[in-house]
Amino acid sequence: MDRWKNPTIAVIGLGYVGLPLAAALARDFDVLGFDIDATRIRELNAGHDRTNELTPDALNASKARLTDDLGALQGHDIFIVTVPTPVSEDNEPDLTAVRKAAETVGTAIGKGGIAVFESTVYPGVTEDVCGPVIEAASGLKSGTDFFLGYSPERINPGDKVHTVDKITKVVAGQTPEVAATLARIYGSMNGNRIHIAPDIKTAEASKVIENAQRDINIAFVNEIALIFERMGLSVYDVLDAARTKWNFLDFKPGLVGGHCIGVDPYYLSHAAQQMGYDPDVILSGRRINDAMGAVLAERIHKSLGIDAAKILVLGITFKENVPDIRNSKVIDVIRALELFGHSVSIYDPLADVAETKHEYGVDLIDSPANGYHAVVGAVPHAVFDELKVSELLVPGGLVADIKGIWRGMDLGDGVRRWSL
Repeated sequence: MDRWKNPTIAVIGLGYVGLPLAAALARDFDVLGFDIDATRIRELNAGHDRTNELTPDALNASKARLTDDLGALQGHDIFIVTVPTPVSEDNEPDLTAVRKAAETVGTAIGKGGIAVFESTVYPGVTEDVCGPVIEAASGLKSGTDFFLGYSPERINPGDKVHTVDKITKVVAGQTPEVAATLARIYGSMNGNRIHIAPDIKTAEASKVIENAQRDINIAFVNEIALIFERMGLSVYDVLDAARTKWNFLDFKPGLVGGHCIGVDPYYLSHAAQQMGYDPDVILSGRRINDAMGAVLAERIHKSLGIDAAKILVLGITFKENVPDIRNSKVIDVIRALELFGHSVSIYDPLADVAETKHEYGVDLIDSPANGYHAVVGAVPHAVFDELKVSELLVPGGLVADIKGIWRGMDLGDGVRRWSL
């Protein structure tokens, strides 16, 4: 279609995924970035990205127009949806955001428009869930009046190497022409590093297994860490030796949270169970990783050897050097330690104080004091490298080094250590 030759693009959802995508596409296309969070839009238009994916200079240089005005979506040719797809408290897929985004697209899309979804889902959601929602809101027919596409997001928060304009993008379309159009559009920003999947369901499936695979591998390392602990071995020493083999997969133990790895396997397992198949390996990996917070807290409690200890936890984000607190499993450690009767303070200069309070009901301290019975290294932020941990502890205090932050470092006399 003529309108696909030089299309106007609307990116819906301006978080870790949508904002960098909108900025990258705006180098070659007329791009509108939309988000329902008016505060987020004000911050971005003032040059501040709280996710730290774009610098103020990059934001100010971007040609993308950013708005929370629904009316501004009217008349665009291509709509790219990048909203989150979390799970419920029962670990069931929560498609609320993606359904609402599809409805928003339906109110704005016209004949010949393309709706592309980047949100991680199980195979079939784009065509069987999102398509009908758009039809109901627009009065148009999917595959005839408007068309669907899928291009799974592969953003790794905080990763300044594998950015959206440097990675291979998978694309799929409802028709070969749609797929070719998406390949051209996404290819314009990443040097044509494009893989065209044969259909939308295949593209959806490719994304959901990427993170499920990582989850399973981390679960294996977490399990062997607990086994080796009982043998009096450091899993980090074992991994140092094992990774000298050329084809050893280098995964590390720890907490598995965030909006992808800790969530996506449940989308795949849900789809499998709907088909009458019990995904033993996937769910076994999830059980191991979901239990790690409580297991680590129990090990720390036993190593302390006292009740009602004063404990400092370093880090609340789901991974190092990012401000993202979504689905952070550090909170599991904190709550379990509190159940043991300990008093826990949390220090994380990267996390937003208000967001952390809203999400988890806990307060962050401005800076560490001293007199702690234990310091727990939960997230290896670079800013923690310079902390003089031993000075924060009472004599005989414990350093619980979950991520090997201070491995091999001389912490001084009288400091006890616990690590996987």
